[in-house]
Amino acid sequence: MNLFSDFPMREELTRAISDLGFETPTPIQQKVIPTLLAEPIDIIGLAQTGTGKTAAYGLPLLHHVDVSLKHVQCLVLSPTRELCMQIQEEMTKYGAHMRGLRVTAVYGGVPIIGQMREVRSNPQVIVATPGRLIDLLERKALSLEHLQYVVLDEADEMLNMGFREDIDLILKNTPAREHTWLFSATMSNEVRGIAKRFMKDWKEFSVAAANTTNENIDHQYYVANHHNRFETLRRLLDFTPGIYGIIFTRTKQDAQEVSEKLMKMGYPTSPLHGDMDQKMRSKVMERFKSKALQCIVATDVAARGIDVNDITHVINYELPDDPEVYTHRSGRTARAGKSGICMSIVSPKQISNIRQIERLVKQKFHKSDIPDGAEIVRKKMFFYMEQIATAEPKADFAKLYTDLIHDQFADVDKDELIRKLIWLQLKDTIEVYQHTEDLNAGYDNKGGGDKSSRGNRYVRMFINLGEKDGLNAQKLIQFIVESTDVEPNTIDRVTVRDMSSYFNVPGDAAEYMIEHLSSKKFKGRKVRLDEAEQRTGGPGGGGGDFRGGRPKPQGARYSGDVRAYGGGGGGRESSGGYKGKKK
Repeated sequence: MNLFSDFPMREELTRAISDLGFETPTPIQQKVIPTLLAEPIDIIGLAQTGTGKTAAYGLPLLHHVDVSLKHVQCLVLSPTRELCMQIQEEMTKYGAHMRGLRVTAVYGGVPIIGQMREVRSNPQVIVATPGRLIDLLERKALSLEHLQYVVLDEADEMLNMGFREDIDLILKNTPAREHTWLFSATMSNEVRGIAKRFMKDWKEFSVAAANTTNENIDHQYYVANHHNRFETLRRLLDFTPGIYGIIFTRTKQDAQEVSEKLMKMGYPTSPLHGDMDQKMRSKVMERFKSKALQCIVATDVAARGIDVNDITHVINYELPDDPEVYTHRSGRTARAGKSGICMSIVSPKQISNIRQIERLVKQKFHKSDIPDGAEIVRKKMFFYMEQIATAEPKADFAKLYTDLIHDQFADVDKDELIRKLIWLQLKDTIEVYQHTEDLNAGYDNKGGGDKSSRGNRYVRMFINLGEKDGLNAQKLIQFIVESTDVEPNTIDRVTVRDMSSYFNVPGDAAEYMIEHLSSKKFKGRKVRLDEAEQRTGGPGGGGGDFRGGRPKPQGARYSGDVRAYGGGGGGRESSGGYKGKKK
C-alpha cells in the first residue's frame, strides 16, 4: 500500500486523512495498518519515536470502533500526560467525521473530579497514564468490562518509569479484551515479558534494523572539559542563531539550573521537567510550538510528549547513561523528511561512549571544533545580513514611515548605515567574545593541535563549499570520499560554515586530495581546496572580519576586537599515515 487512499478504511477515516493532507504512509504504517484492518490480531510494533505510530494503531482502532455503543471499547496506555494529550488530539482529528465518537484522555497532574465527569459521558476510546487510570478504576468511576482493544504505546518507557505492576493490574482487569497491540522503540526482556504474559500468538513488525537512526541527522560531538560544559553550550547556541531545538539534560535539577542561567543571559528558553505542574508545562509547550521560545531544556521523560516536526537541533548537554536513549533524543529532529543536527557535549573520557553509540546507531559521528569568538561574530553577522536582505516590510509601514526615514538618514552613506545596523545587532556578542579562550579539550590555545596524539602530523584544509551549497558535515565528507576515494575516517574535525568549510587530514593526504578535488565541480561550481594556513597566514584559519560594513574575503583573518580563529588543526598528530580507500 503506497498511499493512505489504498487502505480499505471506513469512508470517514479516509476523508479525515485527506483533510489532514496525509498521502504516503510511513514504513511502520505501511506494515501495521493493512494487517490490523483486515484481521485485528495481537501485534508488536518496533519503531522509534516520531515514526507515525499513533496513526499506525489509531486508524485501525477507529475503523473497528462501533460508535453506536456507549461504553469504552479501546484503551491506549502511554507513559506521560503530554503524550496522552497528543494521542487524544491526533485520534480526535482522525475521527473528525465519525458522528458520535468520543475520545477522552485521563492523566495525573490535574484534578480528578473533572476527568471523572468526562469518563461518565461514555467515550468509546480512553487514552490514559497507568496511575490515573487505576485511580479512576478504584473510585469505580470507570469500567473496563466491555473493553476489546488495549494499546501499550511507548511500552519500554512505561516499564523504565516503574509502571510494570500498574500495567499488570490493568491488563488483568480487562476480561473482555480481545487484542493487545504493543508499540515500543526497543524489545527488552521486560517488554517481551509483558507480551508473553498477556498476548496471544502475536506478529512482530519492525520498521528497520534495530537501533538505527534517521540518515538525515548530522551527528556532531564537541570535546570540552567538564567545567567548560555550560560555556560550550552557550557558544553552540550563539553559533546557531536560527536554532529551534531541545537541550537534553540528565536530571530535573540540571534542566532547571541550565535553563535559569540561559534565561538570565537573555536566551529565549524554558525548562521542561517532571517537577513542574501540568499548567506550567502546558504553557511552556504552547510557547515552544508557537516559537516564542527557541529552545527548551528538558529531561528525557518530559520530552516524550513533544510532537514538533520542524526542530532543527537536538543538543545533548550530557550524554545519556543508556546509549539507546540517544536514538530517542536525536529522533526529535529530522522529522517529516527534513534534515537536522544532533550535537553532543562530551568530556575527553566520554569519547569511548561516542564510539559505543556509533556502533549502536550505525552512523559516523563528526568531531567538530567548539567555535571561538571570531567564528560566532562572523556567523551572527551573516545571519543578520540575510535577515535584513530578505525582509519584506508591509506596505502600510512603507507608506507611513518612508519620508520620515529618508529625512533622518538622507545624509548618511549607505555603507555607513549598514555598518550601524549590523553593529547594533553584534555589539553585545562582540562584548562577550572579544577575549575568549579555546575550549576544545586536549588542544592548546595557539592552534598547535592535539597534544596527546603521536605520529603523522595533521593539516587543516579549506574548501569553498558550505551550508549555502546544502552541505553539512556528513554530506561534505560523503562528497570528499566519493571524489577522492579516501577512507571516511581520514577526515576529522569538520567545521561547516555558510560559504566554506574546514577539515583535518593527515599531512601526506593533503596534496593527494588537492590534486583530485580541484578538478571537480559541485552543483556546477568549481571546487577550490587549499591548506588553510596558506589562505590565512597562520594555522587553522577561517576567521572573519567586519570593518566598514563589509565582510572581508572568505578565509581572511579577523583583526578587529575579536581575536583570529586559530582552528587548532594545523598540528594534530596521529598514529598512522594516510592510506587510500581500499577497493
